[in-house]
Amino acid sequence: MRILLICPDSPPDAPLSLQSLDYLGHQIESLSIDRLRAAGTTPGSTSATSATSRAPATVATPAATIPEADVVVADASVDLSLAPLIASVLSAAEIDLPVIVVLGEGGLAAASAKWTVSDIVLSTAGPGEVEARLRLARDRHLARAAGGHAPAGALPGAGSAQHSGLPWSADFPSGDQDPAVVVIGTLRIDETAFTADLGGRSLDLTYREFALLKFFASHPERVFTRDEILLSVWGDDYYGGTRTVDVHVRRLRAKLGKDLENAIHTVRNVGYRFSPDAAIESDEDSDTEEN
Repeated sequence: MRILLICPDSPPDAPLSLQSLDYLGHQIESLSIDRLRAAGTTPGSTSATSATSRAPATVATPAATIPEADVVVADASVDLSLAPLIASVLSAAEIDLPVIVVLGEGGLAAASAKWTVSDIVLSTAGPGEVEARLRLARDRHLARAAGGHAPAGALPGAGSAQHSGLPWSADFPSGDQDPAVVVIGTLRIDETAFTADLGGRSLDLTYREFALLKFFASHPERVFTRDEILLSVWGDDYYGGTRTVDVHVRRLRAKLGKDLENAIHTVRNVGYRFSPDAAIESDEDSDTEEN
């Protein structure tokens, strides 16, 4: 993933405030907010990405060259004034990309929907959380560009989350239900808070186990091959084998326990299917036999 890091003026060798980015292996290009402003005031500048074509392009001006990118990360952890400005500065530069604002603990009190950014993240967030937020921001933006209904700069949980064919895609119900929350029976998954609980019991899941459970719960009764699961949950930049899917499914079943472990069915010579209703029926049958 290509990340455009917008930061206040700082030495070129200054360390990242969001240190987790160093561990994720993404391509990061840094640009100061002043150089970004200069690009926006230069006549003839063009967008860094096209929402209609979904293909990034390069903006070249005498003052600055805007690198190709998939997501903008704005570092407001030191200078909070960057947060409310970043959307308008990007708009002036005709850059249509999802924006994640990095905040320190003290900046949370000032967080506002008026910033019209895609998400916020603490500078102390771990690699798993940062990776998840980057992917969600990118995929929601692509879904909107492909004809979804989520408004530009929508905060997580706002608008529609229709992104068929993309990682963690699902057809969420319209109305008042938060599209970032998936509820199946007693299983509740909140992808914004990165929490999952089953019958009131909190599930202690790793990032990848959480992503796998969210994927299964978003596609009940559908059969997926191991390759399809690997692409949807691990992404196209993962080069490991499909054996890792089996390992994570086994671990996930163990953590779901007797309440839902039978919901993840192995389809011989194909892959896996998530059938929560079958798990409930199995439990009822067991109770009947015991009685």
